[in-house]
Amino acid sequence: MIGEASTGRGFSDLALSGLELGHGGLTSEFETFCNRWEWGVRALTHKGNGFALGVGLSAGSFAEQEQYVKDSFEIGVNSLNGNPHASEDEVKAMSWDTIRSQSAYDTPDYSWESMSQAKDEVNQNWKYTAYDVEDAALDSMERSGVVDPEVRAAADERLKEQLDPSQETIRQAEQPRWGESR
Repeated sequence: MIGEASTGRGFSDLALSGLELGHGGLTSEFETFCNRWEWGVRALTHKGNGFALGVGLSAGSFAEQEQYVKDSFEIGVNSLNGNPHASEDEVKAMSWDTIRSQSAYDTPDYSWESMSQAKDEVNQNWKYTAYDVEDAALDSMERSGVVDPEVRAAADERLKEQLDPSQETIRQAEQPRWGESR
């Protein structure tokens, strides 16, 4: 039954027949054991719940909060001395020894190709930002009736041609902003 396990119940449902265990006396003893075990587990569960209630926590939220704090510290330390290109998931998977011993100057790539690639990424990010800002302005003008929806759609297509936004940027720009409904 749903909820029985969370209250320490359900062990008595484990009872087996004499045919399944092979002996009637064993069946009786096993049933007694299951009943006693159920009451013991229920008592421990109630004590644990009482403690959690007393300190104002539930074990699950405490564990989640502890993991969140640990991950936040790892990400924070990595941001000071680690790989700036590592994702949060990559940082969370690192050991503390790895995070502690790395440096922002570990094998930097000062090659012309790397610098050129970084410049291209910066330029593309500015285009993504410009698309997002322009799309928001067009949305606002369309909602206020300044721009006809057909004109707005044509302007959006021109923006896509000029700025070449990624699908993620377009999807994000299409999400309603705070206070808007689409």
